[in-house]
Amino acid sequence: MAGSGSSMLYSFLLFIATLSLQEVYRGKLASSELYTILGGFTSSLIFILLLTFIGNYQETSGVRIGWGAVILAEVVALIAASTVHRVSITTCFLFSAALLYEVNKLSGVMVSRSEPRGKRH
Repeated sequence: MAGSGSSMLYSFLLFIATLSLQEVYRGKLASSELYTILGGFTSSLIFILLLTFIGNYQETSGVRIGWGAVILAEVVALIAASTVHRVSITTCFLFSAALLYEVNKLSGVMVSRSEPRGKRH
């Protein structure tokens, strides 16, 4: 499993690459309905990558801001989606909510695996 430092670096690099590519191709992403939805999906990937970066930064620095990390990452992703199209903002929010639900569910599974189990009699 990757450490916090390397995961933070990779998520930041992927965040920058995804955001840059979205801005380069924003004209193409706004050209049709399907591409507009794709623009919202890429913005939700920006949300997940930024959330991963912030979470790993919090883990390495020892500072916790809780739901503030989620709100900050969502605001940045929605601003990125707004540069593509208005519909991308809505689809970004919906995709981000679904991805956040899945990440939360995966986190619960990983925590339950790492907790020591009591002795069975």
